[in-house]
Amino acid sequence: MGIVNVTPDSFSDGGAHASTGSALKHCEQLLKEGADILDIGGESTRPGSPAVPLDAELARVLPVVREAVKLNVPISIDTYKPGVMRAVLDLGADIVNDIWALRQPGAREAVSAHSSCGICLMHMHRDPQTMQAVPMAGDVIPAVLSFLGEQAQLLRAAGVDSSRITLDPGVGFGKTVMQNFALLARQRELLSGGYPLLLGWSRKSSIGAVTGIEAAGERMVPSVAAAVLAVDRGAAVVRVHDVRDTVAALAVWRAMKAAEEPQQRKEETT
Repeated sequence: MGIVNVTPDSFSDGGAHASTGSALKHCEQLLKEGADILDIGGESTRPGSPAVPLDAELARVLPVVREAVKLNVPISIDTYKPGVMRAVLDLGADIVNDIWALRQPGAREAVSAHSSCGICLMHMHRDPQTMQAVPMAGDVIPAVLSFLGEQAQLLRAAGVDSSRITLDPGVGFGKTVMQNFALLARQRELLSGGYPLLLGWSRKSSIGAVTGIEAAGERMVPSVAAAVLAVDRGAAVVRVHDVRDTVAALAVWRAMKAAEEPQQRKEETT
């Protein structure tokens, strides 16, 4: 999943693709680099970021979505506002990727009214303005599993088929550095809910904390390492800025896994 931030203030590439033209060029570039899905967002959710009014988010996102749906790839919209969800789905967007896990009034109804859109439910502690000021305490795995399982069940009760649901444990959203890495180390436990996982490690501050790389734009190499580790631990989707490098690294990982299979079959028959 390639990230397309149509924002002036995202933590890593804010302003780089803020115009419709530059955002669409970025979409095309990400597809050339090997992206399977494009994730378009019109509001930064970095720690401490202010909320964006509905009209402003629509003005940023709709012109990009209107053209991006012509690219013949799944289009995901990173939003928590029901008004944005309805508008982009009407334009042909395929996925709603919501950091609030559809907890905003009317959000669950907006996606359940659609016949087939995919939905990603993310775990977030508190809200973007306060999540890192007072992060979670204790073991994050059971808390994340319980929350996401409950939100998925509410969506199922609204008539949404389980095949439409993906879960995101929310790396960096109200968690300490070590809690974020616990999500990676114990990621397979999160698969027990029975839903595919989306992981977003790309250029996050936790990567900066353990590597000492302060500039978010310079965290490509450790971000790629985190993406490969996430896939190795069962992630179905990785949300990344650096598509070309992540695709190349995953090609190496896939080659290794393919080479393992004949040996595994041999051991099973002896």
